[in-house]
Amino acid sequence: MNMETEKMIPEGKEFLLAAPKQKTAFGFKFIWILLGIGLVIASGVNGYFIGRMSPKTVIVKGVDNLQGAEIRNADFNTFWLTWDLINKDYLLVDKISNEKMVQGSALGLVDALSDPYSVFFPPEESKRFADDIKGEFGGIGAEIGVKGNFTVVIAPLKDSPAERAGLKPGDKILAINGSSTTNMALEKTVKMIRGEIGTKVILTLLQGNDEKSKEVTIVREEIKLPSVAYTKKDGGIAHIQLFNFNQNSGQLFVDKINEALRDGARGIVLDIRNNPGGYLEVSVDIAGIFIERGKIVVYEEGRNGRKQEFLAHGNAELKDFPIVVLLNKGSASASEILAGALRDQKGTPIIGETSFGKGTIQELKNLPDGSSVKLTIAHWVMPKGFVIDGNGIKPDYEVKLSEEDFKNKKDTQYLKAEEILRSLIK
Repeated sequence: MNMETEKMIPEGKEFLLAAPKQKTAFGFKFIWILLGIGLVIASGVNGYFIGRMSPKTVIVKGVDNLQGAEIRNADFNTFWLTWDLINKDYLLVDKISNEKMVQGSALGLVDALSDPYSVFFPPEESKRFADDIKGEFGGIGAEIGVKGNFTVVIAPLKDSPAERAGLKPGDKILAINGSSTTNMALEKTVKMIRGEIGTKVILTLLQGNDEKSKEVTIVREEIKLPSVAYTKKDGGIAHIQLFNFNQNSGQLFVDKINEALRDGARGIVLDIRNNPGGYLEVSVDIAGIFIERGKIVVYEEGRNGRKQEFLAHGNAELKDFPIVVLLNKGSASASEILAGALRDQKGTPIIGETSFGKGTIQELKNLPDGSSVKLTIAHWVMPKGFVIDGNGIKPDYEVKLSEEDFKNKKDTQYLKAEEILRSLIK
């Protein structure tokens, strides 16, 4: 163990680094991917902040006047005429409540945004979504999102049914159980992939450069999100894999770092490949281990160019510790923020492939009737001004895994990362 590491170990103390403060889910901004999900299929996930704004009661006065909201040349006459026609003439009007009609109107309103990450959840779906982000659910264990005109796999979870079935980042999902995903809302896609544990779902996939699609049958399982893993490598190399940014990831990451330091680690390969994201605050907490307090980790830029800074607030215990980052096209959201911040603020080399490019922010706003709205409200900007959304983080050393690498289980991306790290260790 080198002298600098020894100085960081207080005598008689178990931990070398201080654990981040624990926060509740209601104090986090989540930036998942899918559906709202940087959950995973069984869902998939992407981001918000719960409880920032108190819900308001909207009072209607006439056909075009809403109290408490700015109306931009909106004529509500069409809405109220339709409402009136349904109540007067619809054959089965006694079988649908006014509440259901209001919720359907809200669903259509959000759907009109044509934003795959903005979603209205009726009460039952809102509760199910809240349960999903706690980290355990049924499904196949694959993060999905939208890329261009396709529903795509962002990343399969480690040791998940999706990974075992051969799903890879970038795979296009053309159909689910024979139903085309063309023009299908992301929320509906996720619903169709979910199902009871032990049941099967058939995905029609177009993989890589294949010209023909193929069907893959996957048995649904209970999905438990992995978080952090550490492997001791020769020569003082610590390979730390961060699989997501959930509520416990910050604490677990610190635990693994401390274990690595006790093992005499001299450098870290931070592996965030296939990490779909999670809580922003966890990403900022982890960045604070390596970036000096007060330096910008990321900007949140909203409407009219308004910016909010998120600053490193840790003790930067490892600001001079050699580190490289591994990422690929399955790395998204909080992963991209952490990788970009480390490069912008301390010159950390990035190895692998260009990341997914999920750089928008969603807030989850709870409504009085138990429903909720997940709404895109801003995007992320890196310290040096780079916009993540639609672009992704480009590596300093591009290394793609070939089919031959997969067959031979040869991780050429990791080998390159280790090579670069050894050149940094003095």
